[in-house]
Amino acid sequence: MNFGPQTSEKDSFALMDRALELGINFFDTANVYGWKLGEGWTEQIVGRWLAQGGGRREKVVLATKVYGRMGDWPNQSRLSALHIRRACEASLKRLQTDWIDLYQMHHVDRDTPWEEIWQAMERLVREGKVVYVGSSNFAGWHLAQAQEAARSRNFFGLVSEQSLYHLNERTVELEVIPACEAYGIGLIPWSPLGRGLLAGVLKSAGTGRRADEELKKQVDEARPRLEAYEALCERIGERPADVGLAWLLHQKAVTAPIIGPRTMEQLEGAMRALSLSLSSDILKQLDELFPGPGGAAPEAYAW
Repeated sequence: MNFGPQTSEKDSFALMDRALELGINFFDTANVYGWKLGEGWTEQIVGRWLAQGGGRREKVVLATKVYGRMGDWPNQSRLSALHIRRACEASLKRLQTDWIDLYQMHHVDRDTPWEEIWQAMERLVREGKVVYVGSSNFAGWHLAQAQEAARSRNFFGLVSEQSLYHLNERTVELEVIPACEAYGIGLIPWSPLGRGLLAGVLKSAGTGRRADEELKKQVDEARPRLEAYEALCERIGERPADVGLAWLLHQKAVTAPIIGPRTMEQLEGAMRALSLSLSSDILKQLDELFPGPGGAAPEAYAW
């Protein structure tokens, strides 16, 4: 998402090359990223990187998304069959590839019937343009609805759900994660550090993205909790960002968090989380600091 608006094309290329060197092979983007209406700026950057060859496309599990507004006309957004087909063709062109490994619905479309959505996705899979289909920002009941509709058509359905999930935002534990586990859907957390909230924000407030007003408000609201969190990280000798990512990797439903680096330093730094094992005592302390909803529904709120 940062490639283009935050990170130059040259630096984006360097980040992707280094990611492959480090063994990172899942690259996630969306047609709206870049935030220039209809341009798919970030997809274009990824496409030009892939076009350099050297086995890049074969090594990468490439994911992008459909739903967001790519123009002002009715079928230039959301999940109509027409938009899904056109959006996929446009993404393939920008990404300079013949296929998308994981094509994700960026949001649920309550106005389009599942019969229409799955018909469009089935055609893309049948034509070899899409390998797997995923979702993003779905509620638990949306996942169940999608899977049951797919099952009635003898279609594979969803393989993944990309949700907002981090220590300070655990709402998905109520119903999304139980639905993922029940249907065998992989969970891909986005914003795993809460846009910097869990990355040591108290010691670096006032700079970069952490200076925006929305984040400042979140810091003020969570200050006592963040102070305790950063103190805990200091006691165990680990950076807050690494602890936050490692905590996600300790959650059994999680496939992998989307780290979204803007700089080489952020990419290299995130690798520590892969080897960071949090003890049961540390995990318990983190649960006490960030208790979440109390588990899965309905037990989280009912007897």
